[in-house]
Amino acid sequence: MNKTLKKLVYSALCVALALVLPLLTGQIPQIGSMLSPMHIPVLLCGFICGPVWGLAVGAISPILRSLTFSMPPLFPTATAMAFELAAYGCAAGLLYKLFPKKAWGVYAALVCAMLIGRVVWGVAMLSIMTATGKGWGIDAFLAGAFINAWPGIILHIAIIPPIVLALRKAKIIED
Repeated sequence: MNKTLKKLVYSALCVALALVLPLLTGQIPQIGSMLSPMHIPVLLCGFICGPVWGLAVGAISPILRSLTFSMPPLFPTATAMAFELAAYGCAAGLLYKLFPKKAWGVYAALVCAMLIGRVVWGVAMLSIMTATGKGWGIDAFLAGAFINAWPGIILHIAIIPPIVLALRKAKIIED
């Protein structure tokens, strides 16, 4: 199978995971928003398939999930998430290529990608809220991006790098 076809298949699997994983926490929405299960396959796609595929999966997944399951709400949540997750996938793919192929490089790429995605989410939310005449400030940004999200941040740091390292060892991810 050629590289492009492999990336297409892996990306489709990541979209499917992004649609299904939130169902595990769907009965308790507060847990789902804290753990951010949709972020996991998008970040993995960036590492596995590269920045372009990661961006596409990140942009498509929240919108498709909203249209399919009505969760998250299309506006403003899924719209802002589409920008955030696109940034996650793209940044994870780019930074993974730039950082050394050592374990610390995977962790560094992940943490930087997560910071970039959160900033993009903040800018998207600020733009959306300003355009709709609603207030949104630094307190809302900090609460949404960090304070309420810390369980998901820890979960992502705990599981994504070992998965990436295992996939690299299995030669699924090519250096």
